[in-house]
Amino acid sequence: MKLFNEFKEFAMRGNVIDLAVGIVIGAAFTTIVNSLVKDVLMPPLGVVTGGVDFADKKLVLRDALVEGERVIRPAVAISYGNFVNAVVQFLIVAFAIFVIVKAMNAARRKPEPKADVPPAPTKDQELLTEIRDLLRSRSAGPL
Repeated sequence: MKLFNEFKEFAMRGNVIDLAVGIVIGAAFTTIVNSLVKDVLMPPLGVVTGGVDFADKKLVLRDALVEGERVIRPAVAISYGNFVNAVVQFLIVAFAIFVIVKAMNAARRKPEPKADVPPAPTKDQELLTEIRDLLRSRSAGPL
């Protein structure tokens, strides 16, 4: 029973709940970003690049040994095309997330105060100014 209570305390701690919410929202956001890349960004990119797909590109190190329809020894190849596709997709997703986060930060940012107008004096500053002026007027009196 003690173990269960400790687990309950751990699970109900704020950090764990925040982490769980972050993971769920992150998964949902990943779906949105993947759709943005696949459905919105990739079609025009495919038109611009002439539909280039690197998925089938590979460097064959050793050809397959085939007798009739039977494969004796499979080919050995480095499939760099899949890696190139993954890197391109990562860069597009990373850039899309960067743009979205930048837009959200700009929308959330408070307008900065104008630099031309000095801030109004605080109550303490006003009181100190009055004291200074009072002392000046007393010391400037008859000697």
